[in-house]
Amino acid sequence: MNFTRWSARLPGTQRRAAGRTDHAVAPERPAEAASSVPAARAEHLTHEHAPVPAVDELPVREVLDRVPALVALVHGPDHRVAYVNDAYVAAFGVRPLDEPTRDALPELDELGLLPLLDQVLRSGRPRTLKSRKAPDGRSYTFTCTPVTEGDDGGVLVFATDVTDHAEAAERLRASERSQRETAVTLQRSLLPQELEQPDDLRVAATYQPGGTEAAVGGDWYDVITLGGGRTALVIGDVMGRGVRAAAVMGQLRTAVRAYARLDLPPHEILQLLDGLAAEIDANQIATCVYAIHDPNEGRLVYASAGHLPILVRDESGTVLRADEPTGPPLGTGGWMHASGSIPLGPGATAVLYTDGLVERRDEDLDEGIASLERALAGATGTPQVVCDRLVRSAGVTADHDDDVAVLVLQHPARTGPDSDLFRNAALELLGGVEAAPRARAFASGVLTSWRFPSELHDLGVLAASELVANSLQHGTPPMRLRLRRTDRRLIIEVTDGDDHLPRRRRAEPVDESGRGIAIVATIASNWGSRRTPGGGKAVWCEFVLPRTAG
Repeated sequence: MNFTRWSARLPGTQRRAAGRTDHAVAPERPAEAASSVPAARAEHLTHEHAPVPAVDELPVREVLDRVPALVALVHGPDHRVAYVNDAYVAAFGVRPLDEPTRDALPELDELGLLPLLDQVLRSGRPRTLKSRKAPDGRSYTFTCTPVTEGDDGGVLVFATDVTDHAEAAERLRASERSQRETAVTLQRSLLPQELEQPDDLRVAATYQPGGTEAAVGGDWYDVITLGGGRTALVIGDVMGRGVRAAAVMGQLRTAVRAYARLDLPPHEILQLLDGLAAEIDANQIATCVYAIHDPNEGRLVYASAGHLPILVRDESGTVLRADEPTGPPLGTGGWMHASGSIPLGPGATAVLYTDGLVERRDEDLDEGIASLERALAGATGTPQVVCDRLVRSAGVTADHDDDVAVLVLQHPARTGPDSDLFRNAALELLGGVEAAPRARAFASGVLTSWRFPSELHDLGVLAASELVANSLQHGTPPMRLRLRRTDRRLIIEVTDGDDHLPRRRRAEPVDESGRGIAIVATIASNWGSRRTPGGGKAVWCEFVLPRTAG
């Protein structure tokens, strides 16, 4: 079959040579057309219009040769080339006719267009391939349209140059990637680079930003050792995305660490954060959970500002959900937060997380939390292993559409030689001044049984004596002395029923009191005080153990 002849039979098509000949021998215009009267004026005077050719009479091939788009016509099951226009030749060079497209138009083969030609020929429906970069370095959008002529079938390939659009889109994508990388870098730099590891807890955390199509959010977490064996844990999520959300997150995280040094109850910490969040940005709100773990109590005391509930798996594998109390998000104002508690004894694991782990567009939030509970019930191992398993079970991948932060803490059940490194002893301080010598004798006996070096033994007895004397002088019953050792430190704590917190002051030579706290602050590695529930206070100090101890 003559494919050149087939292509020439397209409706309204003239052979190029014939078209040029017709054009060359076209009759001259009538003399009246050379009149000095302008064309527009002549039409106005004569009310005559120049004849417009019918659409069917337009020379299609002349049109295709002149359009800036690339046009090719192929025919038959092996897509033999019947025609390419001048723009196509200018882009890819002269192409042989009556040859299969795979050989004659290799650029289409490289772009993966041949299967599309098969689909169009088979289905009789047009197909479009958007923005493909061709071998000439420019980008084209290809539209393949079926063409029929008698019993024969072919495909008209029409390629529009979209290089400018493609380059503009790539510049936009590059700018978005750069902004996202900046936000992710800022986000990660504001998160703790290395988690503090408390004596009594094992802690691990993970953060994963949203996928490439999602701007980074404001998820954060932190672990703060409060002293006296207590640990604060916090996780939060700033609403919104991008650098602004990450910046607000950084300010809130810094504020949490500062407020934590006050050693206030969780609900008071959130109350302070609520006011600060409104000052930072009245239009920016955040959710947050602040929790405190005290190994002596075996519970996790927490307060929540619109955040998702803490999950705790106890030693038997039962998962508990801490639902109440929960207040509104930070930055809303006008709400008095309250603290709650959930058991966290030896062998228990707690999980704090952000909504990216459990929230899905096609699933109720409670279903996501219930799914996380089931995953936690079966997740064993170290905190980092539990973190990874929970993230995998939630289906979080690199292209996840939201940020994910997870904080896992475990209170190990210590047995064997390990249990000897974690000991507790307590004495109720009854009576008057005679309680002081009893406290010294008790502290001396306990520290001796714990086999501390003589120097640390003497410092511990002196610190216990001074704290007890301070409580007897300034506090009210009930009073209690507690000694605790871990594998890293010795902690001495005295509680009483008065909520007036002591402070270190400089005693004058003539003063008969005021030196006890100063002595404790001098000999101990750290000291502090806090108010306790019910209106009392606790004053504590701690000594770092030498590496060879225990």
